[in-house]
Amino acid sequence: MAQLGVGIGWRPEIADAVERLPGLDWVEVVAENICPGHLPEPLQRLLDRGVRVVPHGVSLGLGGAEPPDAGRLAALAERAVVLGAPLVTEHIAFVRTASPALEAGHLLPVQRTRDALDVLCENVRIAQEALPVPLALENIAALVRWPGEELTEAQFLAELVERTGVRLLIDVANLHTNRVNRGEDPAAVLAAVPPEALAYVHVAGGVERDGVWHDTHAHPVPPAVLDILADLAGRMRPTGVLLERDDAFPPEEELAAEFAAIRSTLEAAAAAPVLGGGGAPAGAVPGGVRGARAAAGGLSAARTRVGLEQAALLSALVAGTPVPEGFDRRRVQVQARALAAKRADIVAKVAPELPKLLGGRKAFREAFLGYARHRPLPGGYRRDALDFAEHLLVRDLPADPAARRRLTVWWRDRAGPKPPGRIVRWARALTGRAA
Repeated sequence: MAQLGVGIGWRPEIADAVERLPGLDWVEVVAENICPGHLPEPLQRLLDRGVRVVPHGVSLGLGGAEPPDAGRLAALAERAVVLGAPLVTEHIAFVRTASPALEAGHLLPVQRTRDALDVLCENVRIAQEALPVPLALENIAALVRWPGEELTEAQFLAELVERTGVRLLIDVANLHTNRVNRGEDPAAVLAAVPPEALAYVHVAGGVERDGVWHDTHAHPVPPAVLDILADLAGRMRPTGVLLERDDAFPPEEELAAEFAAIRSTLEAAAAAPVLGGGGAPAGAVPGGVRGARAAAGGLSAARTRVGLEQAALLSALVAGTPVPEGFDRRRVQVQARALAAKRADIVAKVAPELPKLLGGRKAFREAFLGYARHRPLPGGYRRDALDFAEHLLVRDLPADPAARRRLTVWWRDRAGPKPPGRIVRWARALTGRAA
């Protein structure tokens, strides 16, 4: 692995601050947010001065039941080449289901079962063959725990590395999240990570509400996360550590202070002897003894079982169907609200006129959450914004006629000649679309 050093997640909102950040070694970009032929000028300037840029994917869904999409893999590969990246990264997560076709708009945890591990390992193998550089996978934060799990997080990660040789991107903030939300021991996970499998490390902030830790990337890095980073750095020397911040960006000096705190934590750990990691050896050939079950013809059946289980959970989260047996219903409801809130925030960014038309952010959010409760994410967030406006108009909302006229004009400019008439409304009501 290339020595990356200490870096930060590049975001357009903090592009100027990132360029001026003292001691910046590298940056990471969300792969889906850049266009290879038209890189933002500030990002291009970083490349020109020799700063490494690593693409970080969020949409492959390698933990899903279906094989990874060839188009998404090709796009990730193209970004790696354009950026001259030493590796690409993604997540141990699922983000969609095929039957029914549902999108989470978020990273969701994979079952820690033999079926799910078999499927993940095969999906990783497909991705590794399609990518021009090494792949590393990130452990994710989770609010819910799957019932009937057969492996711990530590066992799951160690066997994934052993069977595929994939590298790991360890997010210490996610380890803290899972300690609070699911009672998992970060030290047990770190002890299972073979030092040679570690690609780099993520550090981020969050907030606790009603006993649930939310991995927001919009709050300062808490001391507990830096403590886990110190533990990791005491066991193995990470080639790179990266600060993530995705929202509620602080003043430049606060960002620099967080960056400096990460460097200080690493320097303190470097002054002590390495304790050593653990885990299974990385680099084992896929399809070994543990993979024989999948290779012998069981993979198709495993994909079906994993797909059914994931579809039941995702449907409960985004379509309001009953929570599957064995899940903590309260936690599923918390996750469902978090997904809807994230969706509302993205729609507000994609269509910033909507909060203004509806009387402010609070009114917009309340109306959108009511709309989204039983309506899964459609073909994208722009489509979601239009569907939301249509949802209001067919109900003669907003109540203020002037506001309704302004929303009608906005909708017409983007969607069509006029909102649907009463016959269309009646037909949609009968089919459940307007329910």
